[in-house]
Amino acid sequence: MTVVTDVADMQALARRRVPKMFYDYADTGSWTQSTYRENEAALQRQKLRQRVACNIDNRSLKTTMIGEDVSMPVALAPVGITGMQHADGEILAAQAAEAFGVPFTLSTMSVCSIEDVAAHTSKPYWFQLYVMRDRGFSESLMRRAKDAGCSALVLTLDLQVLGQRHQDIKNGLSTPPKPKPNVLVDLLFKPRWCWNMMKTKRHQFGNIHGHVSGVDDMSSLSEWTASQFDPTLDWSSVEWVKKHWDRKLILKGINDVEDAKLAVETGADAIVVSNHGGRQLDGALASYEVLGDIVDAVGDKIEVHFDSGIRSGQDIFKAVAMGAHSTFIGRAFVYGLGAMGKPGVTRVLEILQKELDVTMGLCGETDITKVGRHNLVL
Repeated sequence: MTVVTDVADMQALARRRVPKMFYDYADTGSWTQSTYRENEAALQRQKLRQRVACNIDNRSLKTTMIGEDVSMPVALAPVGITGMQHADGEILAAQAAEAFGVPFTLSTMSVCSIEDVAAHTSKPYWFQLYVMRDRGFSESLMRRAKDAGCSALVLTLDLQVLGQRHQDIKNGLSTPPKPKPNVLVDLLFKPRWCWNMMKTKRHQFGNIHGHVSGVDDMSSLSEWTASQFDPTLDWSSVEWVKKHWDRKLILKGINDVEDAKLAVETGADAIVVSNHGGRQLDGALASYEVLGDIVDAVGDKIEVHFDSGIRSGQDIFKAVAMGAHSTFIGRAFVYGLGAMGKPGVTRVLEILQKELDVTMGLCGETDITKVGRHNLVL
């Protein structure tokens, strides 16, 4: 039996159990993957101040995100085709997050639909929106999210054009996988994944299939999604979104101080400092490297969240100490999902919680909301 002690252990297990094209989709970055690697390296370079002889009894990780109570400063980030990491993946991840007391964010490009997730959870979750050329369809997505009770919209700003991800091209990524010889051979060695997939009807982009006129088969669906990301997305588009969304709004994909200042002017409730996990502009700065400057630039005018590179509770602690109000995790929970399904997501959250709690204690702190740059070696 595999003993899982950290996220890396869960990653290794997912690599063995998830078909290559879907594991690679989650685990690789764009082009040379330099930004993907640097996201983790930047966090690892940050050193912490260890403090001793402090009363660290009764520690608390509880905080809020956009006014919602959370058990620790973590939300599950939107990840496309999560339902191909494990059957019904988005539903299972949302249920694990709800039970743990942290937000779950459903991607536009999910396998389980907005309605699917709402039907299998009891508390509001968040919905992530890609603005499409077909603004009518984008508007209908927001309407469906409101009808499903979603309490926040996460608007992704850094995907007007898809960054080239070499491994997805080589693997022939598709949802569901096409029956090519190399794919079939790979699936022969993934019996657990295949068995679970046989038990669900959810194999396509659930938010799109059946909701868009003229998209009746998988080939036309793939062509439609590849052509629909809107390159005209700009700050006026945020105003357009706000006309159709009257709840909490989070802007994701801010990786520059000037963009952070512009985001404040939109009146959004929060931003996510992120470079899309190194999956868009290869050669961009690691998000942790710009986090401090962005926090300094926007002050308390907007809530600042952080993602890109988090693999441990120590990484969460460092981001919060640098000034992030909270964090998002993507790959970390996807590894757990691919490895073990819903229990795997729960286990990842438990690991992160334990690591965060121990790190906070060893740094002499008892309240996550009081953590700051005084805990860092700067």
